[in-house]
Amino acid sequence: MQLIDTHTHIYLPEFDDDRDEAIERAVNAGVVKLLMPNIDSASIDRMLAAEKRYPGICHPMIGLHPTSVSENYHEELEAIELAASSRSYIAIGEIGLDLYWDKTYLSQQIEVFKRQIAMAISSSLPVVIHSRNSFPEVFRALGDFRGSGLTGVFHAFTGTADDAARAVDMGFKIGIGGIVTFKNSSLPGIVREAGPDNIILETDSPYLAPVPHRGKRNESSYICLVNDKVAEILGMTREETAELTYRNSIQLFRLIK
Repeated sequence: MQLIDTHTHIYLPEFDDDRDEAIERAVNAGVVKLLMPNIDSASIDRMLAAEKRYPGICHPMIGLHPTSVSENYHEELEAIELAASSRSYIAIGEIGLDLYWDKTYLSQQIEVFKRQIAMAISSSLPVVIHSRNSFPEVFRALGDFRGSGLTGVFHAFTGTADDAARAVDMGFKIGIGGIVTFKNSSLPGIVREAGPDNIILETDSPYLAPVPHRGKRNESSYICLVNDKVAEILGMTREETAELTYRNSIQLFRLIK
């Protein structure tokens, strides 16, 4: 059984004391690839160091996270664009809109989001979208790029069934992580509605650990718990959901098996 963690921040300081061990646990659990979304200009070196230390396992993306958009967003975005032009990445991410805390930089977030979508289209790369309290605004921005061939994933999906259907209709996958294991989570219904062909698995580690580790540091080995829950929801074996989501991830990110 092979699994891909399509969203992990394994390069963050939370793993400085046991990064080797965490990756070893993931590999022993059947995780063959860890896909790393970038956050801002300061996180690039850490992320690329992880790729260098774990070649063939850790794969980097490039992007400016919406919560990193502030008064200096021009400089941050220029640094991201420069990094994107200097080497290859598997995706543009994570990018999007986050209106959970406040809307102070909403117009700037939208500008940054659209510029990074344009980067993805020009590079023929998928996007990894962070959408928090912002589905209408995200869909509105994506509407400007209809017919462009843009693909990607709504990471750590928290929208409604209608949002999921709209995302799938636009050619996007639905990223399912530890939240699917939470009591009273709406994600089981989303998983059933979206179907196995439109789902990929993630941890978002070190955040959003699945039950029974909820509230603790997450790590990529726990994606097995996510896969088991998705299998239970869909009435499939864990091997079947692992195979399907592995295939979906390979196709979306154009990874070499």
